[in-house]
Amino acid sequence: MTDLSNIILFLDSCTNNYMPNNQFKKGELYSFITGKASIAIARRLQKKFNAAGLNITIEQWSVLYHLWKQEGISQQELCNATFRDKPSITRLVDNLEKLNLVKRVASDHDRRINLIFLTRQAQKLQEDTMALAEETLNEALETVPADKVDICKEVLQIVYDNLK
Repeated sequence: MTDLSNIILFLDSCTNNYMPNNQFKKGELYSFITGKASIAIARRLQKKFNAAGLNITIEQWSVLYHLWKQEGISQQELCNATFRDKPSITRLVDNLEKLNLVKRVASDHDRRINLIFLTRQAQKLQEDTMALAEETLNEALETVPADKVDICKEVLQIVYDNLK
């Protein structure tokens, strides 16, 4: 959900083709910081998961999303990919294990490191959940011109690069 979150996070404030630096009004800055648009999309997607009978949270889905891109990565790599701390990832992976969606496997090179792999059940979820995510993003962007989405993506990348 990285692209989804990144695009949506800024759409709320990105209403013009150009935004000079530090020209936010108080309400716009607050809205940017809180990520209201991102939260709205996450809520909508969670409702779609629930309606489809998918027993996963958005947070769990974000972990699965990164594992669908590359499974067999460490919990630390999941922390980095999802921008979550170690305790949060540990809890999410614990719960995904209980749902039989992932399994931990000790690294051959370092037994202190657990690599996270998807189960068949998790692999089956990919198509359905990604379709719902795409549907949700399309609904969110329905009236937003493509050129504004492109500008927002570009600005978000610059903001991210400035702060990493």
